[in-house]
Amino acid sequence: MRQSGVLETAQMAGAFQLLRSNDMIWSRLVRDYLMGERAAPSDLMSWNADATRMPYRMHSDYLHKLFLNNDLAEGRYLADGQPVALSDLRVPMFVVGTVRDHVAPWRSVHKIHLLANADIAFVPASGGHNAGIVAQPSEEEHSYQLLEKKTDQPYVGPDEWLRRAVNRDGSWWLEWVQFLMAHSGAWVPAQSGFHAPEGRLPLDDAPGQYVLQH
Repeated sequence: MRQSGVLETAQMAGAFQLLRSNDMIWSRLVRDYLMGERAAPSDLMSWNADATRMPYRMHSDYLHKLFLNNDLAEGRYLADGQPVALSDLRVPMFVVGTVRDHVAPWRSVHKIHLLANADIAFVPASGGHNAGIVAQPSEEEHSYQLLEKKTDQPYVGPDEWLRRAVNRDGSWWLEWVQFLMAHSGAWVPAQSGFHAPEGRLPLDDAPGQYVLQH
C-alpha cells in the first residue's frame, strides 16, 4: 500500500475474507468447486463486489489512529489541530450495530453510551455488517432490538441492555424513519434542479462528466 499509494480492491476484499474464512472462503469452495453449486447472484452480492481502492494515507490513518490506537474514543484524534471529543455531542443519536459483525462487534458499538453526552437510541440488528445494514423492509428475515437512553439516565451495560431490550421482527430502517421524523422539521418540496452558489459553474447531472470521460 505504501509503495503503490493505494490499497487495491483485491487486497481489501482478501483481508475481509480471511477474517471469516470459514464463511467467506472454505464453505464457498466446497459448495462451488467440489459440489458444483454456484450461489444465485443477488443485489447484495453485486453491491459487495463493487469494491473501491483506498488511498494509502487515508487507510493508514484509519488503521493506526481509529483502530490500533483508538484515538477518537480517547480524545487524541485531531481535526484542524484540535482534538475531537465525542462527549461534546449533544444531539440525539440513532446508533446501529449488527449482532454478527466481525469488524465492529455490537458490544464495542455499545460503548458510545460511555463516550457521548446525548440521548441515544441504540439498535443491534440481525445479520452482519452488510446484510444487517442493507435490510430493506421487503425482506422478512430481519429483526432488531431497540432501547433508548436519555442523557440523565444511568448507564446500562451491554449484557443488561440485551436483557431489557425487546426483540422486534422486521427491518430497523422503519424505526430509523420514525426517529428522523421525530427529530426533523416540516417536509419541504424537492428542488427541481441544482442551483450552483453564486460565482460557481453548475454541476452536471449524475454521474458527471468525469465518469463519462474516463
